[in-house]
Amino acid sequence: MEKNYFLAFDLGATSGRSILGIFDGVNFEMRELTRFPNAIMELHGKHYWDVFGLYKSLKEGLMECARQGIKLTSIGIDTWGVDFGYIGKDGTILGLPRAYRDPYTDGAPEDFFKLVSKDKVYGMTGIQIMNFNSLYQLFRAKQENFSPLAQADKILFMPDLLSYMLTGKQVCEYTEASTSQILNPATRQFELSLLEAMGASPSLLHPLSDPGTAIGTLTDALAEETGVGKVPVVTVAGHDTASAVLAVPAENPNFAYLSSGTWSLMGVETETPILTKDSYEKNFTNEGGVEGTTRFLKNITGMWLLEQCRKEWEREGRTYTYSGIMEMAIHSGEVKAYVNPDDPRLANPVSMTKIIAKICEENGMAPPTCDAEYIRCIFESLVRRYVDVIGMLSEMVLFPIEKLHIIGGGSQNELINQMTANALGMPVIAGPSEATAIGNCMMQAKAAGLVKDRWEIRRIVAKVFDVKTFMPEVK
Repeated sequence: MEKNYFLAFDLGATSGRSILGIFDGVNFEMRELTRFPNAIMELHGKHYWDVFGLYKSLKEGLMECARQGIKLTSIGIDTWGVDFGYIGKDGTILGLPRAYRDPYTDGAPEDFFKLVSKDKVYGMTGIQIMNFNSLYQLFRAKQENFSPLAQADKILFMPDLLSYMLTGKQVCEYTEASTSQILNPATRQFELSLLEAMGASPSLLHPLSDPGTAIGTLTDALAEETGVGKVPVVTVAGHDTASAVLAVPAENPNFAYLSSGTWSLMGVETETPILTKDSYEKNFTNEGGVEGTTRFLKNITGMWLLEQCRKEWEREGRTYTYSGIMEMAIHSGEVKAYVNPDDPRLANPVSMTKIIAKICEENGMAPPTCDAEYIRCIFESLVRRYVDVIGMLSEMVLFPIEKLHIIGGGSQNELINQMTANALGMPVIAGPSEATAIGNCMMQAKAAGLVKDRWEIRRIVAKVFDVKTFMPEVK
């Protein structure tokens, strides 16, 4: 069968990549073409994403395809959730998108609940209450009289904003929109009354598009500048976790997943949303998946804790490789200090090590005394949280959870994988680490008619990519 070349732009909160997926209907291989940084910009007390710098990086990925003589079948973009840009009536991008770690949303949910009660917001949206959800970003922007909102005709979530820059066409992809806390997971429609409650126009939102929808081709200027021609751009599962879950090499529905990176997202795939008193009280979220599924999950602060500690240590002249960090964690042995990774004080502190130490002391634990102990403390804290969340999931879903699939960059952390298997008492299957980019490319393959459904995709992933199983160790 003829080879098809799919270009996945996979953007995270700290870096992005251009990944080429090559698929002939049976065999699938991947190649990284470019890698580029992404970082939050602070300017005049506000925090932004440099979307124009990201656009430049996307162009460089396209030009690399041209240099290598690659004839692309299509292009897909996935990013993190909740953030968005404002678009004027004439199509102008109105400034830079605000970043979800901007503290302007601190306390925003509580203020919004004075307009619409917390239980009603959850009942309408099924989304975990987090201060940076799109709903509260819009609410704060409205309160600030933020000029881009005042002038906006539409908003575009991050993957849609970037695809607009590539094609000149505006869409609203379903899985990304589902992170906003404006979408009803049961009706699959926006709850426009939530915008009306804050005095924002419901017309800001486009109608929803499913993953696999054709957006358009690259603009004439971009096709010529990059040398790749008029390549189609399609909606994939635009939220990176939705793309990653599509690539879970599961054999049947009785699995949980952990998408492990800066954030750890732990959940299950269900056919319908779970909107119960229990899910509300335990603050679980119902986000959109492919083929109308729901990703019922909880966001857990993940390797962000370690990333922030590493930045502190680097400023102090101590730099550790990934392998060095693993060795330090192993040789430190178990520590008796741990924190709740989801403590709000860990979201964006001035000093991660100092706030970890403070939380330990508040809970009667001796804080870590060296870098190795901080690393082990973070690992122990994450595993404890994974066990808590799996326990809650098991009580709320209607099927037995038989395995945990760990995907994403964190799947390469063999120490945490084994610690998690031991703590859960169930098999942990690690990999593929590039699940998000794989899911992006395979959704493009589905749009091209090369695969039938998500289960065929998962069978292909299981066949092509190496995974490692960690069984619980008997002590």
